[in-house]
Amino acid sequence: MTAIRFTKMHGLGNDYLFIDNRDPLACDWPALAKAMSDRHFGVGSDGIILIGPSDAAPVSMRIFNLDGSESEMCGNGLRAMAKWLFDRGQLGKEQAIETGAGVLYPEVTEVKNGKAVRIRVDMGKPRWSRSDLGVTAGDQEDTFIDQSLEVEGNEVIVTGVSMGNPHLIAFGPLWDLERLQQLGPRLEKHPWFPRRTNVHSVEVKSASQISMRHWERGSGPTLACGTGVSAAVAAAYASGRAGPAVRVSVPGGELDARISEDGRIFLEGPAVEICEGIYDPA
Repeated sequence: MTAIRFTKMHGLGNDYLFIDNRDPLACDWPALAKAMSDRHFGVGSDGIILIGPSDAAPVSMRIFNLDGSESEMCGNGLRAMAKWLFDRGQLGKEQAIETGAGVLYPEVTEVKNGKAVRIRVDMGKPRWSRSDLGVTAGDQEDTFIDQSLEVEGNEVIVTGVSMGNPHLIAFGPLWDLERLQQLGPRLEKHPWFPRRTNVHSVEVKSASQISMRHWERGSGPTLACGTGVSAAVAAAYASGRAGPAVRVSVPGGELDARISEDGRIFLEGPAVEICEGIYDPA
């Protein structure tokens, strides 16, 4: 295989390597994601994102986590991709991008020196059924709200929300990194979730402020997770813990979330380009 051009970008520290694959390359993408994402022997990232062709939108995005597994969607990655397309003059401020969770619509809301710096994304409506979450236990039409899961003798109360990909939200005092690393991988691979799930510790500070830590499926601890923030805001609002407009603090910074009257979640935050480079798989 020839050398691969990439752009490294991040949204609040959730970093990805973007590869333009609209002229499709013959590549073992899971293997390449593992090699390129390695922070010691590769470029270093939370995964790779392919910018590809689409019949439903101008472009598509395809995401491979650092362990090589494929994910349906990534909110931070989508904002970064919208910036990539805008900065290169390929799409305007209002965009449509096909994802594994359907066509989503990022909008550039702030521009400096001709470059996008803030992007708002219509993340769509949360989904609550066990079938949407990939849960194998219970009636598939039922929800998974305030459920007790046992993990090595620990009882953890969680709420399941799908934003096109599955999330478990644990409300309460914010977990420290040790507890996140203890419970995160075990909940991710809990027997009830054969497709695995993302895991988030969420502390509600007020009706308009929450804090979070993330354990992402296939990537482990990350500095931000856009779909996870959307899931947490949806769960906090549905349970009466927070209002429809919330500022969310994550390890990498802050995101602004708003729930519309029809239940759609809009997420706004920064995206940054770090560098461009060429990676030789050999």
